[in-house]
Amino acid sequence: MNLRESPCGCPDGPPTAAPRATADDAPLCACPGRSHRGRAWAELLRLPALFSVPGDALAGTAATGASPNSRTLLAIGSSLCLYEAGMALNDWADRDVDAVERPHRPLPSGRIRPAAALTAACALTGAGLALAARAGRPALAVAAPLAATVWAYDLGLKHTPAGPMVMGTARGLDLLLGAAATSGSTCPALPSAALLGTHTLAVTTVSRQEAQGGSPLPPLAALATTAFLTRLVTRRSSGGPTTGRRPATGHWPATGHRPATGHRPANRPRSATGPRPAGLRADRFTGRDSGALLTTALSAAYAATTARPYFHATLNPSPPLTQRAVGAGIRATIPLQAALTARSRGTVTALLIAALAPLGARFAKKVSVT
Repeated sequence: MNLRESPCGCPDGPPTAAPRATADDAPLCACPGRSHRGRAWAELLRLPALFSVPGDALAGTAATGASPNSRTLLAIGSSLCLYEAGMALNDWADRDVDAVERPHRPLPSGRIRPAAALTAACALTGAGLALAARAGRPALAVAAPLAATVWAYDLGLKHTPAGPMVMGTARGLDLLLGAAATSGSTCPALPSAALLGTHTLAVTTVSRQEAQGGSPLPPLAALATTAFLTRLVTRRSSGGPTTGRRPATGHWPATGHRPATGHRPANRPRSATGPRPAGLRADRFTGRDSGALLTTALSAAYAATTARPYFHATLNPSPPLTQRAVGAGIRATIPLQAALTARSRGTVTALLIAALAPLGARFAKKVSVT
């Protein structure tokens, strides 16, 4: 059965009573029921986008070579709170603009009071910092600038040329939060954070024109960025280790000799050792090959998620197609996180992250992620 939408945008039909004005001169919707209020908060917080958050901390953990633990869970909780704080604060800061461009949003339609949205942003920020503090000082040292970046973006930097870069920085810090909480170190996770931040920068650049449409250049640049990141991730995964360290599969890298600490001298010809059994040669590469194949498959899923929407937005940068491209870019964050995790030999964790993608897509059909 098709549901009718009321003037306030809710699917429960027309209001049962005349709306009354709030202190901000925004009409307060008179539609009844907790389901109506719950849907309004789900729209404000863009709940389907939450599925793109846990992969940040998990990818950061995998990049350090550590296994997820209880501190990783605290980092994920902190990330979720800070992400939702940014969503609530975003709509609070843009309520006047949304009243013109998106009057159906929860604040301009009156379904949620502006003061309630600001209170939620403050409470979620405090909860995120508290969870990071429980994870340890290294995690709090990353969560504090992450929270500051979120607030600076929403309150002043969003509409400046630096806006996309700031948002990319926030996503990169979120990945580093998982690394810091789990292992106490962020340096090994910096390359993964840079790749994820670059993707977020491209998506944010496209989102700046989703309300009114605009130039085809941002979606075209995002399409090129996706191709570049896909190539970079898959190339790094197929290159194998370059440091001479023993990989997680339990076999030495195929360098022709063992590291300097081994028994065979580094300058000894390989032919002097004679041929090795075929089974041994196959076993040596099984773990590495499976990880590379998974990384390639997840990278292909990342590219496939965004390619068509970006291409359509390039041909016709209208608001509907641009919004669809932005939504695809947000959903594509999940397979990219999974690919980065698989590249760091976190096979099981990568599969768990990838499993979040269909869940996010399913809920996105009910509540928009943009």
